[in-house]
Amino acid sequence: MYGKYKNVELVKPGGLELKDRLVGVQRVTKVTKGGRAFGFSAIVVVGDENGVVGHGLGKSKEVATAIAKAIEDAKKNLVRIPLNKGTVPHEQKGKYGGAKVFMKPASTGTGVIAGGAVRAVLESVGIHDVLSKSQGSSNPHNVVKATFDALLQLRDAGVVAKQRGISMEKVFKG
Repeated sequence: MYGKYKNVELVKPGGLELKDRLVGVQRVTKVTKGGRAFGFSAIVVVGDENGVVGHGLGKSKEVATAIAKAIEDAKKNLVRIPLNKGTVPHEQKGKYGGAKVFMKPASTGTGVIAGGAVRAVLESVGIHDVLSKSQGSSNPHNVVKATFDALLQLRDAGVVAKQRGISMEKVFKG
């Protein structure tokens, strides 16, 4: 799933204190010759609030089972996100389907300026100060994936220096 991103570190859930946040539950319907069959689809974000986050989707006939399946799926997709003193290291845009997310670093004390699904993801990562904007589709599935697209493109100063083959001092001077 994260193949197109460079420098993505997958994380095993063992030993992490993960907290889950329910982003949304939708009632879905399958029309059969015997009538309508109702079920539920849930999207959940899990994170340790210290740079590790994942998202998952679960479907079932009952809400509780759908949420439990979503949490299990999210634990299989954990990634580490570079943070810089409780905010993102640089401005970044993310896109998935019709949803677009923009985030930029904020000074200490600003808080998480984000709405809905973006807020759930950023709080699960452990970001405390960020300015963000969600544009286009408000479909929670696409907004979560667009937020992950932006987060997975983030690079800390050490990675930038290594990729350019220069010292850390030159990264901040240039």
